[in-house]
Amino acid sequence: MSTRLASAGEARLTGVVSVMLPLRLVGPYDYRLPEGSAVAPGAFVDVPLGPRRLVGVVWGAGGGDVDPAKLRDIEAVRDVPPLSASLRSFIDWVASYTLAAPGAVLRMAMSVPAALEAPRPRAVVAKGDGDPGRMTPQRSAVLEAFEKVGSVPQAELARAAGVGSSVVRGLIDAGALELVAQTAERAWPVPNAEQSGPSLSGAQAEAARVLAAQSDTSAFAVTLLDGVTGAGKTEVYFEAVAAALKAGRQVLVMLPEISLGAQWLTRFEARFGVAPAEWHSDLRQSQRRETWRAVVQGRARVVVGARSALFLPYQDLGLIVVDEEHDASYKQEEGVIYNARDMAVVRGRIADFPVVLASATPSLETVSNVEAGRYARLHLPERHGGATMPDIKAIDMRATPPERGHWLSPPLVAALHETFAAGEQAMLFLNRRGYAPLTLCRACGHRLECPNCSAWLVEHRLAGDLRCHHCDYRQAVPTECPNCDAVETLVACGPGIERLAEEVAARFPDARAGVMTSDTVHGPAAAAEIVDAMLGGRLDLLIGTQMITKGHHFPALTLVGVVDADLGLSGGDLRAAERTYQLLFQVAGRAGRAERPGHVLLQTYEADHPVMAALVAGDRDQFVTTEMAARRRAAMPPFGRLAAIIVSGPDPDEAWAVATAMGRAAPRGDGIEVLGPAPAPLSLIRGRYRYRLLVKGPRDRPLQPVLRPWLGADRLPSNVRVQVDVDPYSFL
Repeated sequence: MSTRLASAGEARLTGVVSVMLPLRLVGPYDYRLPEGSAVAPGAFVDVPLGPRRLVGVVWGAGGGDVDPAKLRDIEAVRDVPPLSASLRSFIDWVASYTLAAPGAVLRMAMSVPAALEAPRPRAVVAKGDGDPGRMTPQRSAVLEAFEKVGSVPQAELARAAGVGSSVVRGLIDAGALELVAQTAERAWPVPNAEQSGPSLSGAQAEAARVLAAQSDTSAFAVTLLDGVTGAGKTEVYFEAVAAALKAGRQVLVMLPEISLGAQWLTRFEARFGVAPAEWHSDLRQSQRRETWRAVVQGRARVVVGARSALFLPYQDLGLIVVDEEHDASYKQEEGVIYNARDMAVVRGRIADFPVVLASATPSLETVSNVEAGRYARLHLPERHGGATMPDIKAIDMRATPPERGHWLSPPLVAALHETFAAGEQAMLFLNRRGYAPLTLCRACGHRLECPNCSAWLVEHRLAGDLRCHHCDYRQAVPTECPNCDAVETLVACGPGIERLAEEVAARFPDARAGVMTSDTVHGPAAAAEIVDAMLGGRLDLLIGTQMITKGHHFPALTLVGVVDADLGLSGGDLRAAERTYQLLFQVAGRAGRAERPGHVLLQTYEADHPVMAALVAGDRDQFVTTEMAARRRAAMPPFGRLAAIIVSGPDPDEAWAVATAMGRAAPRGDGIEVLGPAPAPLSLIRGRYRYRLLVKGPRDRPLQPVLRPWLGADRLPSNVRVQVDVDPYSFL
């Protein structure tokens, strides 16, 4: 069947058309248009499939290889702007590269089925002509919020103003506001691209000029904005955003975890006068529906979102910024497995617009592309406003261990005392949720494990349960050992973030401490509350997991303590050293971002490890050079290609039989090497036993032509699933 895509201005289609359905199908199906009708390529249409009625997308002219007598009719065309030709081409490209079904990729662009329905009338707040009566700070906040957000439902206006709904109701009763029925799409706030931003340094201004010129010309280019933490990268790429807006284009800014973007959102609103459209998993369904429609209609000019925002149906996308481009959370590990950073570059190339990758610790893949001349690089070597990079020291835990039963070493405890005495703020980082990562029996040595996964259960003492962090299985903490029935012999081993907070409370009873983890911070509002408390000086200490490492700017924060700097170095992962360096460099970069100098203490049992040595020496480039040389010698990415094949099933013997059969039939030669099968390090997840094969090939040979015939050769048992991960990031 044909998958010819429409270009700009392509003629409307008549007769037989191909329709892609958001299902795991190999391609589009042919359908017949009613006599005398025509449809635009990319249009959303209702079609029958068996007994069901589905919404699909017109992908192009029909293939003509179906008996006309068997063709079924398109039943309706939805009143929604069609998917652009570039998005349809992008969907096909992603499907081909990841070896996913095109319909599964399309489903990510059609993630809000309700958005395809015409909007229903709703009650919104409008301007009234009555007197608001006695003005209070709360009423003033409502009226100010109304000027910003316009006609929105009553509850939404109350949230925007930070007041209770009764305050809005009081203004409605007074006649200053009124409720009206709205049937049209609400107006979306338009960012003011003409508004001036803060003054930039010479290096910042030059980088901003280059990025703005690229956005103005709207030609494909990829630029790495490489700047140390605190160098003002956000304000620099805001100039590119402004240039794209002036050119009438839409903009996407991707953040690794949008729920952590509280300060970013504040800075955007200060720069452009309004908040951007947001796209992330914490949005209510009604918000997702409204945002999707605003994007496809071109009303949402700037979107800030997580990786899934890449597949929104922009009408005229003219710039993508990938902030913290090195972050592993851009890799989707389930469903369609893809790296949003790399796919953002592809989307820019297909639609011919610039892409900006921003990071203080660029990925080795991006560095390799810069060195090869495929990407440009703009460097910001100094912090903005005269701030200096923090002083980093390693605490050798073999020489100065903590007291028995404690986790903070004497040098770190002393540094915390000094910081609090000086009226400054500190941060403690431990990338481990819960109270303790392991619970075991002192009598028999039994370890409490998840029944569904090959993983220990993590104690969450605040919630009073044990949890699996892979399948979210939960159980109460038992009173006796399930293996030997001994009573009161179960002990928590190792520190989690809750246990660290417990020690801090005991050692520093007067310190005002906050905890920031995915267990304690649910959504952007909760993150903003903690950020505000730090900025307002209501917290002396912030304790957290990797949530605290990204993008936060706290002027009074001068000390960062990393409790277990070695945590990510074990396990033999290809990217273990790179990821550990990036994570520790980023968290260290929270210290000393204003006029007061910063200090970072890394608690480590491997003080002579190259990662620790590079951090202490402040020599990022030397670390990158050494790591790149090791990858080159091993012909590993970015100097070679990898694809992981994961075979899983509820019956370990059946899954293993499929994996071994695939191993025997694996392609070899011409530089292709297949390793395995072998049990995955996490051999059981959610009740499915997992086996892995790893395909390795040279950099100049794409693996997809090798993988397709191999993986499609045999029919699988119904209970066995085979997943393909091209360019794997995780080896678990």
